[in-house]
Amino acid sequence: MFITLFTTLASFLAGSLPRVLDFFQDRSDKKHEIELMKLSTERELELAKAGFDAKAKIEEIHTEQVFMETQRDERVSMYEHDAKIGEGASSWVINLRASVRPIVTYLFVALLIIVDITALVWAIQSGVPFELAMDLVFSDDEMVIVSSIIAFWFGTQAFSKKR
Repeated sequence: MFITLFTTLASFLAGSLPRVLDFFQDRSDKKHEIELMKLSTERELELAKAGFDAKAKIEEIHTEQVFMETQRDERVSMYEHDAKIGEGASSWVINLRASVRPIVTYLFVALLIIVDITALVWAIQSGVPFELAMDLVFSDDEMVIVSSIIAFWFGTQAFSKKR
C-alpha cells in the first residue's frame, strides 16, 4: 500500500516536473528580456542626448524635400513641353487637347455606371439577393478605380492650383 502511494506521488511529481522547470526557465527568460530592454532604453536615451535622433529626422526631412522638388521639376517640364507642342496650333486643337483627360474620365465613369446598373438589374432579375448583388457588382477593384479617379481630380488638381 505504501509503495503504491509513494509511486503515485512520485509519478505525479515527475509529471509536473517539466512544468516546474518551464516556470523557472520562463522566469529567467523574462528577467533577461527586461535587462535587455533596460539596456536598449538607456542606449537610445544616450543617443538622443548626443543628437543622433535629431540628425535622423533632419535627414528624413531633407530626403522628402528632394523628392518633392524632383516631382515639381518634372511637372514644370511637362507643362513646358505641352506649351511648346501647342505653339502655333489653332484654338480648337488646343481646346481639344485640354479636354482629352476630362472626356476620357467622363466616358469611363459613364461606362462604369452603365455596366454597374446593368449588372445590378441582371442580378436582381436572376434572383440574387440585393445585398449579395451589391457585393458582386461593386467590387473592391472597382472601388480602387473610382477612388483613383476621385483622388486625381479632387486631390492632384487641387494641389496643383495652390502653387
